[in-house]
Amino acid sequence: MDISNIRPSQLYISKQKLNNIQISLNLANPMLDNPLPIKKLNGRIIFVDGHTRAVAFYLLNQKTVPVYWEYEELDWEMYEVCVQWCIDEKILSVEELSQRIIPHTEYEQLWYKRCDELHASMEKQRSALSQNSKN
Repeated sequence: MDISNIRPSQLYISKQKLNNIQISLNLANPMLDNPLPIKKLNGRIIFVDGHTRAVAFYLLNQKTVPVYWEYEELDWEMYEVCVQWCIDEKILSVEELSQRIIPHTEYEQLWYKRCDELHASMEKQRSALSQNSKN
């Protein structure tokens, strides 16, 4: 699929993870690497995972990337929030995401911590809703 048609659902890329992926990519034929999971969410095609590989492909000037449709039941409500974060910060493409490569320690603080806090908040809301429906 054309890489420009897929929206990120992540705000940052770890420089360390990117370096590791760049070493392991099949430079002779990058399309032979593992496909990236995508999903149509609210009318947009998004990356479900594989953002670092997508950026690596982009940095190799690949116009298309290998993909597959994700059918697993994931926390799509959480993905909606992450996509909205990207929209809010104007990260609408892999090209824009490639401008947000940061050291891994910062990535852990800025991305993992933010996602963990979102997950905890959503679980708390779901628990409260569940309790209210029982009463």
